[in-house]
Amino acid sequence: MNIKQKIYNLTESLNRYRYEYYELDNPTISDVEYDSLLRQLEELEKEYPEYIMPHSPTKEVGYTTSSSLSKVTLTPPMLSLANAFNEGEIYEFYQRILKAGVKPTFVCELKIDGIASSAIYNKGIFVTGSTRGDGSVGENITANMKTINHLPKVLDEDIDVEVRGEVFMSTEVFDRLNEARVANGEDTFRNPRNAAGGSLRQLDANITRDRELDIFNYTLVNQDKYGIKTQYEALKYLEKLGFNTNPHYRLCKTIEEVLDYINEWSELRKTLPYETDGVVIKVNEFALHDEIGYTVKSPKWAISYKFPAFAVETKLLDIVYSVGRTGNITPNAVLEPVMIAGSLVQRATLNNEDFIKERDIRIGDYVVVRKAGEIIPEVVNVVLSRREESLEPFEMIQNCPSCGEELVRRPNEVLHFCVNDECVGRQVASLTYFVSKSGMDIDGFGDKLVSQLYDEGYIKKLTDIYRLVNYRDDLIKLEGLGVKSIDTLLENIEKSKSSPLEKVISSLGIRFVGTKIAKVLANKFPSLTSLMNAGYDEIISINEVGEAIATSVINYFENNSDLVNELIKYVNPIKVAKNIEDLKLSGKMIVLTGRLPNLTREEATKIIEDLGGNVASSVSKKTWLVVAGTDAGSKLDKAQKLGVRIIDEKEFMEMVK
Repeated sequence: MNIKQKIYNLTESLNRYRYEYYELDNPTISDVEYDSLLRQLEELEKEYPEYIMPHSPTKEVGYTTSSSLSKVTLTPPMLSLANAFNEGEIYEFYQRILKAGVKPTFVCELKIDGIASSAIYNKGIFVTGSTRGDGSVGENITANMKTINHLPKVLDEDIDVEVRGEVFMSTEVFDRLNEARVANGEDTFRNPRNAAGGSLRQLDANITRDRELDIFNYTLVNQDKYGIKTQYEALKYLEKLGFNTNPHYRLCKTIEEVLDYINEWSELRKTLPYETDGVVIKVNEFALHDEIGYTVKSPKWAISYKFPAFAVETKLLDIVYSVGRTGNITPNAVLEPVMIAGSLVQRATLNNEDFIKERDIRIGDYVVVRKAGEIIPEVVNVVLSRREESLEPFEMIQNCPSCGEELVRRPNEVLHFCVNDECVGRQVASLTYFVSKSGMDIDGFGDKLVSQLYDEGYIKKLTDIYRLVNYRDDLIKLEGLGVKSIDTLLENIEKSKSSPLEKVISSLGIRFVGTKIAKVLANKFPSLTSLMNAGYDEIISINEVGEAIATSVINYFENNSDLVNELIKYVNPIKVAKNIEDLKLSGKMIVLTGRLPNLTREEATKIIEDLGGNVASSVSKKTWLVVAGTDAGSKLDKAQKLGVRIIDEKEFMEMVK
């Protein structure tokens, strides 16, 4: 293959991968693979500039999307950053700056793996939100950005300002979302970044709200207008206005201090509750930016250092298949056990038939495995140098591994489906979701026990779970069980009968109805019966409910009315109004900041809301109390300045017990 053809092939491949990443939010290669291919293209273009393609990805920012969302013009454009992958490239970046005749200081910030966004405020009120798009034109996501709790809707100052930041999904929310999607038979998200991207571009903002996105803001446009002269001052000013900034930024006076920061966070990043894939290094002094200059695509005064991926080689022992709640078939790699990022990995997702065939993955191959977002193990590529000649190419199964029904792959879809409503795999997936933490949260009822009791014939549908008490003497004789474990299980099943209405609604596994929407529905309807009998117009009239959710709720009850009526005989929770004496925090505005030793943010929020309080995303004069953990950051500083009462988790638990 000649050089011109190689440059053409790399350009076309990378543009296809960009389309999958930005437009579909469903990349088919890892960031590591993409960065490697892009680096190859950059080096070839430097050596053979006469062959550069007009649409080369090395010359473009982001991607020009074709979605139905309206467009927003970005002025000035939102540029992307050049990448560095080692210390040598950081020093090269520094030397280029010195050649411009300046000697600056630097601000180092963690590179959040999310979606670049812009938020415009008129007289302190949020009016427009957009994605970066191609840098000059982004997508209008105003309604969806309004669902982000940590993005203030009204500022503490009555000013016009445009603020830019990174929208992301925490790893805890990502895990919970994927757990629910697996139980619902839906495709899992590859990583938190793609989950955030897909969530931001929803046409129904209620779906976005249910995804619990977050944001870190990192700069504002036209800094001179506000008397801001440095990036460090800009971050402090954003905090003053009430914006959420990442608390781990640092002012560095030398390039050695920059490298110290990188080395420090290459290890500390493992402790963060969100994904960061590198460090952004910026010249601190805004006055020097124009002197240092820009390329077509990137500023020369900033660079993004990428952390090494957590990836190892291991042997692919087998490929097995799982069946989702809706019948989707997912191939999974069975691996020779290997430690990755501190945990033992024996399984990894292979996504679908096309994913495997494009990479020519074969049973018996040595493969590179990494944790996507350091959470979900995925196979990146095959180590071809270690392949044995006798290995057979992959062929997708033709029949359901659970019921044997012939699989269906619909036109323009990558997934295979089992369309048998009586499929054991689908039924077990539904039961597993019902007893899971996202459902009725029946402690001690894991997926293995669900499968065992299904195979033994004790549970075939949701209501059978509440008849297990009739078979106690038989259950204690089953392999791996006993008197204590069965009595505890039956006790927890009995407790679940009095679960809050929102838990019962969530446990049904209605598409688009997660824990938040379930709570909204429970606040509107006094019982499961009233919700089941509600019409479309009554459900769609709820502020937080859109067309997709309302239609999904109606369809579920139309298709499952007999099952729900039977379930009501056992559960039938009624929404019970709380006594005013129990609402200790009624009307109180409380801010949570930092990491609490024992409670998750969601658990603390639930405690406050159950006691009548409201959780705010920023500290203001209306704040009654701040509950602070470690790494509390700017919110703690602001609370101290305003004289707001500050307590730790221990004091908080004493207050609400």
